Amino acid sequence: MSRSKGPRVGIVLGSESDLPLMTKGVELLKKFGVEVEVELSSAHRAPEKTARYAQEAESRGLKVLIGAAGYANHLAGTLAAHTPLPVIGVPLNTSPLNGLDSLLSTVQMPAGVPVATVTIGETGAINAAVLALQILATGDPELRQAVRKYKQEMAEKIARRAEEIRNRP
Repeated sequence: MSRSKGPRVGIVLGSESDLPLMTKGVELLKKFGVEVEVELSSAHRAPEKTARYAQEAESRGLKVLIGAAGYANHLAGTLAAHTPLPVIGVPLNTSPLNGLDSLLSTVQMPAGVPVATVTIGETGAINAAVLALQILATGDPELRQAVRKYKQEMAEKIARRAEEIRNRP
């Protein structure tokens, strides 16, 4: 399924070591034919670069931003402060606090600067991808149908597994 002319989702990583946790989310977006732009930046170590990335994202054709970082993760909030685009935060479990610090700093945003925050870690990367797809699908009937099919396939898989469990000796 090829649908885009250039990236529509920008994924910003706080550290190079965050990439392995985000891989499944990137792969899922690509499976749906959504081009992705992956950038390395940091709210703390490269604040000007992070702000500039967010400020220029819309003019480059991006529709949704995903900020993924561990520790005191202010990356998604920094992106949200500098763009009118929807921002999804993925708290990563890379710190001694197993992502609790990242979760709290991602979800506790002041009024007027929302960040849609998903589950900690690799599951959060997948959920961020699905949420980005759902946002994009509001203006794309073909993508909306593909997301609907994806969710139906998940439900069917659960039904099959439930049947297998019921039929065990």
